[in-house]
Amino acid sequence: MATLVYLFFNASYFTNQEKIFVFFQILIITIIVPLLLFFILRAAGKIDSIMVAEVSQRKIPLLLHSFLLILLVRKSITLDRYPELHFFFLGALMSTLQALILSFFKTKASLHMMGISSLTVFVIGISMHFQVQSTFLIAFLILMNGLVASSRLEMKAHTTTELIIGFLLGSVSQLLLLYLWL
Repeated sequence: MATLVYLFFNASYFTNQEKIFVFFQILIITIIVPLLLFFILRAAGKIDSIMVAEVSQRKIPLLLHSFLLILLVRKSITLDRYPELHFFFLGALMSTLQALILSFFKTKASLHMMGISSLTVFVIGISMHFQVQSTFLIAFLILMNGLVASSRLEMKAHTTTELIIGFLLGSVSQLLLLYLWL
């Protein structure tokens, strides 16, 4: 979603071919490869379900996700070509590493809240950076933060503390990096 927002707000800077290339690159590294790794981990018995409810089972997926994000920021979404997107994925890497460290202390963070809060901060930053009025999108994302939190509570997937930790991991990492590109 962050990639689509970035490419939409920065539309005149890139050719259509480059937009498609960037989008598919990120799609492969952040969605397709993690799905394949999920099926491998599930077949190997390292995780029992897509929910990954056990804190101990989160370590390997978070570590693999960290490696994929490192690959993305080092080889594909570089600072010189896509600075704003580079810092978004760097923030995602910081959040993921923090969630991984917390898992070693048997503390679970809501990865859903981490994702939606980081997207919200990124969109706020992008709209300020490109001086684009995106009030409705930002309001929608703030509403989505509440809906994601409510759904995770309703499903009994997380406690309120885990949701707050996830929200803070996602938003604070992005806020810290906003200073570097805004």
